[in-house]
Amino acid sequence: MNREDRRLSRRAVMTKLARGAAMLTGSALIGSEAEAAVASANRAQGGLPKDFVWGTATASYQVEGSPLRDGGGASIWDTFSKKPGAIKDGNTGDIACDHVHRYQEDVDLMKRLGTNAYRFSFSWSRILPEGAGRINQAGLDFYDRLIDALLTAGVAPWATIFHWDYPEALYQKGGWRHPDAPNRFADFTKILADRYSDRVSHWMTFNEPQVFVSLGHQFGAHAPGERLPLGEMSKLAHNILLSHGKAVQVLRSASKKPLQIGIAAAPSVTVPASDSPADVALAKKMMLSVSDFSFFGPPGPNFFNNTWWLDPIFLGNYPEDGLKLFGKDAPVFTDADMKTIRQPLDFLGLNIYFGPIVKSGENGRPEKLPTPAGVPHTTTGWEIVPSAIYWGTKVLGDRYKKPIYITENGMANTDWVAVDGKVHDPQRIDFMTRYLGEIKRARAEGVDIRGYFAWSLMDNFEWAEGFNQRFGLVFVDFATQKRTPKDSYFWYRDYIKKG
Repeated sequence: MNREDRRLSRRAVMTKLARGAAMLTGSALIGSEAEAAVASANRAQGGLPKDFVWGTATASYQVEGSPLRDGGGASIWDTFSKKPGAIKDGNTGDIACDHVHRYQEDVDLMKRLGTNAYRFSFSWSRILPEGAGRINQAGLDFYDRLIDALLTAGVAPWATIFHWDYPEALYQKGGWRHPDAPNRFADFTKILADRYSDRVSHWMTFNEPQVFVSLGHQFGAHAPGERLPLGEMSKLAHNILLSHGKAVQVLRSASKKPLQIGIAAAPSVTVPASDSPADVALAKKMMLSVSDFSFFGPPGPNFFNNTWWLDPIFLGNYPEDGLKLFGKDAPVFTDADMKTIRQPLDFLGLNIYFGPIVKSGENGRPEKLPTPAGVPHTTTGWEIVPSAIYWGTKVLGDRYKKPIYITENGMANTDWVAVDGKVHDPQRIDFMTRYLGEIKRARAEGVDIRGYFAWSLMDNFEWAEGFNQRFGLVFVDFATQKRTPKDSYFWYRDYIKKG
């Protein structure tokens, strides 16, 4: 990966989005008046309901270890991580957290934590080494053991069907661009439904299609490292939406008991610089538009937006501004396609970490606020913007009228084991306090938020950043695989107890 490619890593792209979040973060995190206001708001809003879902989240390639170790096939991340310069420090997910062999220890950590849900994903190539056809029994058996251990511990399994690790064998045959890609995904889903739907009641089809499509296929910073033209990107994205719809159909028809289905999106959240009608209207418009004005990546049309993905899924149509912007590069689709994509869903999952602060400038044009020196940020370079979780859930909840779960939220920090043998991460505790306070604020105003999944249960392989970013509530020594709960783990445990 050359220097230009490095600028488009997930960290670099997301950092670019975060620039300008300063006015809000500066006032929210520095001023004593704001500190008092946050504390007062949290007290006024009270606790969260008894049926609120408290969870942690991981993803297969990030924690399990390569499926090649246990009879599976390679994923595109197995291949991509071997390319010189693709991953920081040459790290790979070959071992990661060795969760495949240490899952019982990890489930015990969840039980001690007191969470009642665990979001994980299935490794497609662990179960189907060639992506279709031959089944690897060892792969099926692993997820049987994991799910049974979770249920024994009183932790509900929340399954994500696809979290970025596409089978290399299918990629070599055309990947998501292949006309049969939606049927391949449906066939994989059928295997999962037949095997696990007697015990798994909550499912998500995809994790963050905005991100894996853009970074993996348009900007080349993530696996498989492609730089496709816009027309090919549109076809690929349309096939992913069709895959989602077909998977929902399969789950509905094949499930052995009642189930809840959703999707985990990575919304582009914009936060108004003030409560003025102009700033609020602008922030909302930017969240609900497809344009070539983007805070992600280079200028020009791209897929880092909300409505191109969520309107077809929840409303049954592509947004008109997106079709106009893409023009001849828009996908060719039929009414039958849109009916397939728009399947009944039970919830919307949102992965929210931050959002740029915007104001209405001259002639109503959007302006991103400058970043003053000293604004708090995580080790990824993302500024800390607690109100992003308020505005993201408020705007998208109003548009799509579905219950919302925060399916990822957390921060990377400079964590290490201290001389007392503990891991002290007060910044993460402060971060979670603020963001959970914004969830309470949104709920107090009628936003139907029903659960929160901390990213992540444990430090893991963070894609192009390798092992350099620690998001976990549990510290992992990647040389020895020793797990050490951090101070934030115990804080989260106590927070859940208090409700």
